[in-house]
Amino acid sequence: MKKKIVNTASAPAAVGPYSQAVRVGKLVYTAGQIPLDPATGKVVDGDVSVQTERVLQNLKAVVEAAGSSLSQVIKTTVFLQDMNDFAAMNKVYSQFFTENPPARSAVEVAALPLGVQVEIEAVALRSK
Repeated sequence: MKKKIVNTASAPAAVGPYSQAVRVGKLVYTAGQIPLDPATGKVVDGDVSVQTERVLQNLKAVVEAAGSSLSQVIKTTVFLQDMNDFAAMNKVYSQFFTENPPARSAVEVAALPLGVQVEIEAVALRSK
């Protein structure tokens, strides 16, 4: 199987030597998405709820560019700057994954890029 690199202007451009996502067969592996506004490339202002909303909008754009959708996401990993933000993140997350949510891990980390509060990566199936 060949890998295909996925890029979309609807999500923030990679800020290093990585791809927004990689397709391999019927699977899509995304890079971790942080709360960057794709139009400005800057971190959105706001608390973890606002940042989670932007992260999931970015994640949605990436999986859709790869020929998938949030309903096809099978696994996510959530990285939080502070585990005390879990409930607020989870409230927003549940609005994006309303039925048959994916498997998920959530971990607290020492730091995230650009000082953001949340980062989420995913693995999704492609229907084509």
